[in-house]
Amino acid sequence: MVPGLAEASFKDIPEIFEVDLGESLTARTEALSSFRELGPPDLCHVVKSTGKAGTRDFGSYHYVSGVDASSSASLAAYINSLTYSIEGTAAWFSNTPQWKVKNGCYCCFNAFSRVDIRVDVKIPGGVNAYVIDLRGERHEATAELWQETYVSALLRAILYSDDPTYFLDAYRKLDPIPTPEGELRFLQAAAALFAKGWQVGSDPEIQVATVVSNHLTAGIMKYFGDSGRYQQVANLFEKLAVKEPEVSSLLARSYIGMNEEVKAVQIMAAAMRNTPQSYTLLHAQCEFLRSKGQNEWALKLARQAVNCAPSEFVTWEKLADIYIDLRQYDSALLTLNSCPMFTFNGRDSHRALPALKVHLPFTRTIGEILPEKHKTEDDDAEPALQRLPAPGLRGTWARAYALLTRLVSQIGWDELLKTRSTVFVMEEEYRMQKAHTDMQHVMKSSGNVAATGPESDVGSAVIHEDGTVERRSSYDDKASTRGVIAPPTPKVGPTDANGVPEIRISSDSSRRLDGESEVTKVESEEGEQLPKKNKGKAKATEEDEDSEDDDDEDDEDEAALNGKAPLNGVKVQSPQQPVQAAAGESETANVNEATVPAQESFSFSNKRLCERWLDNLFMVLYEDLRVWTIFRAEVAHFKTQHVAYRKTGLEWEILGDLGIRLHHKEEAKEAYQRCLDSSRYSVKPWFKLMETYAEEGDIQRTVQTGIRVAAYSYADYTEMAFPTQISRAFFKLGQIHGHAKITFTLLSMGLPEPILKIMDSYLQYGKLFKVEGYDF
Repeated sequence: MVPGLAEASFKDIPEIFEVDLGESLTARTEALSSFRELGPPDLCHVVKSTGKAGTRDFGSYHYVSGVDASSSASLAAYINSLTYSIEGTAAWFSNTPQWKVKNGCYCCFNAFSRVDIRVDVKIPGGVNAYVIDLRGERHEATAELWQETYVSALLRAILYSDDPTYFLDAYRKLDPIPTPEGELRFLQAAAALFAKGWQVGSDPEIQVATVVSNHLTAGIMKYFGDSGRYQQVANLFEKLAVKEPEVSSLLARSYIGMNEEVKAVQIMAAAMRNTPQSYTLLHAQCEFLRSKGQNEWALKLARQAVNCAPSEFVTWEKLADIYIDLRQYDSALLTLNSCPMFTFNGRDSHRALPALKVHLPFTRTIGEILPEKHKTEDDDAEPALQRLPAPGLRGTWARAYALLTRLVSQIGWDELLKTRSTVFVMEEEYRMQKAHTDMQHVMKSSGNVAATGPESDVGSAVIHEDGTVERRSSYDDKASTRGVIAPPTPKVGPTDANGVPEIRISSDSSRRLDGESEVTKVESEEGEQLPKKNKGKAKATEEDEDSEDDDDEDDEDEAALNGKAPLNGVKVQSPQQPVQAAAGESETANVNEATVPAQESFSFSNKRLCERWLDNLFMVLYEDLRVWTIFRAEVAHFKTQHVAYRKTGLEWEILGDLGIRLHHKEEAKEAYQRCLDSSRYSVKPWFKLMETYAEEGDIQRTVQTGIRVAAYSYADYTEMAFPTQISRAFFKLGQIHGHAKITFTLLSMGLPEPILKIMDSYLQYGKLFKVEGYDF
């Protein structure tokens, strides 16, 4: 331990001490060009000194969001507030030197102009504000840049507030908009920069950011939508819709949120005359019609939206969703197959630097109710559960997988496989057909048969250098462009002769039907493809890629889940493993009627080629279903034997996530409840149960779980009331029961004063901003 570090630390603010003074600022400057969209959270760097000669100065930094970034004075005020948080309070007679904040630098990224605004503060001394561009050069900070920086900082605070996938050490979250006056200022700044909104990027499911589909509109709708206060945002969009007719889709959604449906319909009808090609407007109408049960009408609008924006994932996703509502499952699969998939780009973040010390103080009263934060046996899980590939899916891959799980929850796995084999060309079918066609070509060429008649395709043949012959086809197009523009939905027929019979879990379940040991690949969140073992397990993280299965215990677990040994003495009926479909992106992907002889017993005229990524998602779904089937069979077996069924905390959490993915909500809730019996340090089961209880309208249990979620949040330095997961749950209850009943429930629980004050802060926000239910 370096002498003086403990005395130089802040009391209750997290920080990371630097090895070399100022290295965090240098690293941020070098990383500016890598920030793609909103940028990372703000960086606050301070230098601490005793003022005595021969004593080393320490540099430390932490990340923060929610600080008012509208001027250099507000950022300097935040750095100045840190001077009152030094740990050491040396008395006049003490030999311990007193540490003080000597100077500080606050960095805030401007997502509109792609520059970094920095404020240097010297204590005592002056304040210097300047701009660093992507090349590291300094410029003067103008009023326009400050406004853009202010909105950028607010959008990060709102959109990063409760993102479970975004985590940084020493990340402090403060209330982004603490007063109604601040909210009004935010709306005014958003209106001024609305036309530039596309510059800050959009969600990963959006291919091209537009004036209505970007992080700015997403942040506005999230902030006001989570609290159900659509009146303010409707006033904003009313003014903007005059210049931008496409904004009418956001305006209509706002009025629907206010239960002003007649007004919303009038707005959408008028806007359609001006912008009939707006897919966001068509989707707003779609959602309204679906809420009224008019799925047939919504289907027509969804098809039109696909025609208007065929390169956007969300249009195809909406069409597939409506097909599922209409129980046209084969059309839903074809539509899903046509979805354009994009490489996932995560949130912008800083590069982790080696630290001299990471100071994460944990002295808050509410933190006393949490378990100890150290690794226990409840943090271990079976390798087969940890290697499930589905949790690693992100962006469009996760959304497409959600549609696939919705399909299987409605029709079952066996029926889904039948539908798949009906609409897609299976690999075995394609190989048989190709072998037969090649044989005919060989026989023709060996017999020197003249090409005559309608089967002649000599003119379109291409002879390669290796002697192979390829024939062009007038139907040579991608499967993804043919998949949905198909004739009316064909009736789902029985499984073809090449279907795999129902099997038990065994070592053969992972073998390919053609005897090859080809690997299956699963899309990772970086858009790369991770190899999948022949045992039927895909790997979702990079850490799993490097792990070996030489451990005997791991082998036993895998053998049990693969059926080589009965799992806990239970023989389980496994889901049928999907047969691989013919790849839509291989060099032999062009299958059509022109290459199929008329005398064949079957043809591909009504079938399409399955895209490789969708075939991979079927394998991901198979893994989820296989593990879920084993889990439920074990539970049933142990209940009949009147024996306690035991799992570790992490295993219960993974099984709860699995149940949520597969739409088994009651079983998932039970798994999360069992997870609470363990000593595992994890907020996820508490948060998931809080959401579930809020949807059920259970005030008592929502408040009980909310206290734990608040404890975890404050332990991670989330000192904000809104927008948070707890406030969203409380406001949902408040719309039904009123805030007064929630307050009385909190009082009746006899909570300690600090915890009661924290829980009441969420309701005080609702009272201050007049959220629905605050007055009853």
